[in-house]
Amino acid sequence: MSSLKGKTLFITGASRGIGLAIAVRAARDGANIAIAAKTAEPHKHLPGTIYTAAEEIEKAGGKALPLIVDIRFEDQVQAAVAKTVTTFGGIDICVNNASAISLTGTETTDMKRWDLMHSINSRGTFLVSKTCIPHLKKAANPHVLMLSPPLDMSPKWFGGHVAYTMAKYGMSMCVLGMAEEFKSDGVAFNALWPRTAIATAAVEFALGGDAMVKGSRNVDILADAAHLIFTKPSRQFTGNFLIDDNFLFEHGVRDFEKYRVDPSRKLIPDFFVPDSATPPPGVKETLAASMIGE
Repeated sequence: MSSLKGKTLFITGASRGIGLAIAVRAARDGANIAIAAKTAEPHKHLPGTIYTAAEEIEKAGGKALPLIVDIRFEDQVQAAVAKTVTTFGGIDICVNNASAISLTGTETTDMKRWDLMHSINSRGTFLVSKTCIPHLKKAANPHVLMLSPPLDMSPKWFGGHVAYTMAKYGMSMCVLGMAEEFKSDGVAFNALWPRTAIATAAVEFALGGDAMVKGSRNVDILADAAHLIFTKPSRQFTGNFLIDDNFLFEHGVRDFEKYRVDPSRKLIPDFFVPDSATPPPGVKETLAASMIGE
């Protein structure tokens, strides 16, 4: 299978950024997209709402269902999933993209922020996956994708921001456990993570402005990788923790320059990429020496 035509995707945080890019890539095949996000009114710092995302998806050739959903609340998730099934007849793919970040140390992380990160990242991912699974079991080639990192237990990923790392790894632990739990049902669970910073409005706002964006890749690299994952046989491809460029290289992609925002700038490595995940040929030379936040 190489096309997602007629498939239904339920994507959290799809009003902008990576979630929207994955949605638009699927829409180009003629997919149905349930946009599960909180942003119904324009954010004062970030562009995009569920309604502008719906317009972009429809323009790309897909069908869109904008849904106001805060994934911290079970009743909202249940209602959104039910509405998706009623509208499109089922769910084929679930994408857990919604996430909260705070790169703060233990003493400076207030518990309200800790609760937010864990409620959205790990609890929200568990809740959305749990709610979609009964419908995914009925699909022909069901996939669940987490935008979360490999479970690399190196202390360097914890020391600067224990709370955030715990929350993101909670998403990845869902992959590890659910891939095994639902293997016999044929529901695939995989994780996808970028080698470098990705240029989104949220990253620019939260992590460092224009300099960060210029040292980033664009969202298309994750959209292309996600599309490739969704077209794989779910019974054969599950439980994987994938780095975007390695995965694409393994499937024939050789031009990674097209994903760079500014080819004159070194790429900023992202957190959580294991030392063992060697970059594809030519990519290492374009990477800066330090990761985000260092």
